[in-house]
Amino acid sequence: MPPCAIIVMGVSGSGKSTVGAHLAGTLGCAFLEGDAFHAPDSVARMRSGQPLGDDDRWPWLDRLGAAIGRAAIGDGIAVAACSALKRAYRERLIRAAGVPLYFALLDAEPGELERRMLRRQDHYMPASLLDSQLAALERPGADEPATTLDARRSPDDLSAAAWAWAREAIAAHPSGGG
Repeated sequence: MPPCAIIVMGVSGSGKSTVGAHLAGTLGCAFLEGDAFHAPDSVARMRSGQPLGDDDRWPWLDRLGAAIGRAAIGDGIAVAACSALKRAYRERLIRAAGVPLYFALLDAEPGELERRMLRRQDHYMPASLLDSQLAALERPGADEPATTLDARRSPDDLSAAAWAWAREAIAAHPSGGG
């Protein structure tokens, strides 16, 4: 199996960090939290309720993608949590990583996402930005190396489902193609 990575994606509150960390722990590989790669001024803008634009996201995606690639090459596989809301963002991550990426979208109803966001403590992303994230979300197309999972499932179930899907996708398309 060539070096590759699984990206647990979705809007804020979908559980991508929890599931991604769980999956990485199961696989014994690196976990990269996409939020950690944002520039401090971007975090400040989001914290104040201002959504980011594409110009804010490109350098973030490049930094994260390069780190994913390094981790995957070092360990053979890596897991990352990243919103990856638009197809162009996923394509940018793939180019920056230089290794095949497989995406697992955690999907939930807006009410569930808002409930989760309001329950979180010490997170910079306010629930007021949920609508802008949902509006920006471009669900992966059938031609993308991606699956969609019901975010209401437990982290254990989601981690297992993501890994089962990724194993099949890797075996069928080791170059990351769909």
